[in-house]
Parts: sequence; C-alpha cells; structure tokens
Amino acid sequence: MADKKNEWKDKLLYAPKNGYDRLSAEEEAEMNAYCEDYKMFLDRGKTERLCVDYCVELAASHGFKPFEKGMKLAAGDKVYVNNRGKGIMLAVIGSDDLSHGTNIGAAHTDAPRLDLKPRPLYEEAELAYFKTHHYGGIRKYQWVTIPLELHGVVVLANGESVTVHIGDKPDDPQFIINDLLPHLGREQGKKPLNEAIPSESLNILVGSRPFSDEECSDRFKLGVLKYLNEKYGIVEEDLISAELEVVPAGKAHDVGFDRSFISSYGHDDRVCAYAELAGIFAVEKPRKTAVCIFADKEEIGSEGVSGMQSQAFDKFMGDLCEMQGVSLTECFSHSFCVSADVTAAYDPNFAEVYDKRNAAYINYGVGLCKYTGAGGKSGASDASAEVVGKLRKLLNDGKVFWQMSELGKTDAGGGGTVAQFMAKRNIDTIDAGVPVLSMHAPYETVAKLDCYMTYKCMKTVFEKA
Repeated sequence: MADKKNEWKDKLLYAPKNGYDRLSAEEEAEMNAYCEDYKMFLDRGKTERLCVDYCVELAASHGFKPFEKGMKLAAGDKVYVNNRGKGIMLAVIGSDDLSHGTNIGAAHTDAPRLDLKPRPLYEEAELAYFKTHHYGGIRKYQWVTIPLELHGVVVLANGESVTVHIGDKPDDPQFIINDLLPHLGREQGKKPLNEAIPSESLNILVGSRPFSDEECSDRFKLGVLKYLNEKYGIVEEDLISAELEVVPAGKAHDVGFDRSFISSYGHDDRVCAYAELAGIFAVEKPRKTAVCIFADKEEIGSEGVSGMQSQAFDKFMGDLCEMQGVSLTECFSHSFCVSADVTAAYDPNFAEVYDKRNAAYINYGVGLCKYTGAGGKSGASDASAEVVGKLRKLLNDGKVFWQMSELGKTDAGGGGTVAQFMAKRNIDTIDAGVPVLSMHAPYETVAKLDCYMTYKCMKTVFEKA
C-alpha cells in the first residue's frame, strides 16, 4: 500500500528539487567554466556602452558580421546591428524563412546607477563635487561611502567624442559620496530609509587641491577642470554634452565558502543578457532564425531610441523580412520571445514580502514568470497558458532546471520588463531569468547554478522553440 501511495504522490504532486541534487559532475564543470566567462563579461561591461563594445568583440570572434541591408544571407549566417553604441541585436539565420517567425531573447544591459547632471561641477567649502541624478530605482542610502567609478562619453565643441574611464584600473583614483557621522546623525536616523539620504545629497567628492592662482575664484573647481583638460581636452561647457555614469567600483567575485554565488554590480539584467549571448553563440544552423537583443533604458521604462519601445528592432527585423519577401507583421505573429529578465529570489531575512509558495528560490534554476506588473497585474503582458506550456515543455525536454516565480506578494510592490513591449508587437512572450538577491543594490548576488540554467534555457529556445 505504501508503494502505491508513493506512486500516486510521484505522479500527481509538483515537488521542485534543489538543482545540486540533480546536477551531474560534468554539468557542474560546465557551469563553473560558464560562470568564469560571465564574470569577465561583468567586469568588461560596467555600462550599457561597454556591454555593447564587448559584445561586438565577442561576436566577431564567433563569426558574426555587421548587417547591411541587401547583403546575401543563407541559413547559418550570423549578423548583428549596433544601435548607436548602446544596444545591439544579433541574429543567426534559420533554415525556415521568416514567415515561420523567429525565436527571440530580449534582455537589457542598462542598470541602476548615478548619472552626472548636465552642469555637474561645483565647489563648496573648498571641496569640489559632481552633482548626480539617479537613474532607475535605487535605494539611495546604499550608494554612500562605497567606492565608485566613472565611465562614459564626452562630446567636445568640435564634435569629437572622448571616452572617459576612471576608477577601474589598479592605479586609478576612485570616487565616493560622503555620509553623516553617527555622532551627529541622531535626526537623520529618525527618518525613513527613503528619506534619510535625499537625492540632492548624492554629490560625488572629486577633489580638494586648489588651482595655483590664489587670486582666482572657483580655485577648487578649476583644479578639477585643469586635470580633465590636460587628460581629455575637456572644458566645463563640454560636460553639457556628456553622458557620464557613476557605477560601483570593483570586480565580480565568488561568494560563500563553497563559491556557489557571484556578487557584482549589474546582474540585473546582464546575467540574462550574457545567457542570451552565450546561447546564440552556441547555435549553428537553427530551424527558425534566432535573435538576441541587448536593449537599453529598461530601468526607466524602455524609452528612447535605444530602448525596447523604439523602432530599432522593427527596422532590423523589417530589413531581414524584406530581403526574404516576408511581411514584418507575418513574421512577428509567428515568433516566440523570452523576455530574459531577472526575478526576485526568496530571502528568508525579509520573508514578509514574499509569497513562499510562488517565490523563486536560489539553486532551483531559471525562474519563469507568467506576469510581472503591480497590484492587479498592471503593466504586465501576462503570458497565456499556451505560452507557459510551450516553454515548460521545451525546458523539460531539454533537461533544464526551472521554477515558477512571482515578484513578491501582490500588495508588496511590483516591477516590469520588456515583455509588454514585445507583446505589443503581436509576439508571444514570457519572462524568464535568474533569481537575484539584493536586486538593484550596488552589489547584487546570484547563484551560479541559476546562471547556468538560464543559459541552457536560452540555448534551448534558440534551437528548439
């Protein structure tokens, strides 16, 4: 009788298992190798521009060529389009024409950060500062007293572009935002977390050595400008046409005695972007054309010419379709998209905001998310049962570890991805990605097993969907 009960239990109940109880020694070796490559991607891709630069470098080494409208393409050919240096789309041409649709992975490579304001440089009390405007959803108290780097582009008055990278090399200076000492922080400590550090206090300390002329005004501001001018040819007005981003300093590191985690800035969403990239690199001659997207601006609503709401993706796909005599709308209507974005990992230290029965757990594999949004699914694309079932079968057949997930309790908050913008194009879309601890913090944490399974998920989608 006991055996009969166990038979029914195994047959009827859904009982997810920790991935390490199912992982073979061979897969574990592959997982560790994959994660070393991913850490390199994190270290090389501190901003969306740097992610695109490194992606182009890797793509070229894997046989991808810049796409030109009208070029002859055959099954197995590999092409990419660089969208203004801030986004990129790659494709491996399938044996089926585009009337059968494409298999798409769409991730974003922008991450929460601090941007310099158009007129950032000022001095106060003989100290020089840069003023910032935070980008995306950050918890401001996490950004004080941590080492920071500065990356970006400055367009000079003559139209020349100058790249700036300060703080990522061993002999570089770094930057910091001051906080109030606890001895004088009694009133500050009474404030809610989101009010204790106002946005306008996120000012970066950049210098204190005065310009040598004692009769000159703005001596401390001039001291900084002198350095920028000598090194980059920059004058103060050039900062108006600059795109300079302040990000946490340091490299990706293993975490834990067992090295089962990776801690780094930018896992959201570079952990899924790299899974897509490695997945499409592994594809040779797919049946359907495989498309990998690195989008920008997701953290502020996917707006702008480099965001997923722009027509850059439609133009790329439209050009491919035109070359095959296929309408873009026909292609989209038969396409399948995984919106490859992270989900919140269950954290027992903050259990009150999670629905334990529907949360993503560390080491249980890629997290599928039927809907994101907030409250009553506001801002969600809400994948259909057929779409969820399709991905579920693909992953089971491909022996990919997966789990279902939601982004916390219904009334606890919410979030969004690019899924809704892909769905608006009449593309069947579902979210899937890596569960993340401390999401949107300067240093986020992910499990290596979940990273690897997300790569296997994307590879399977590109090859089999």
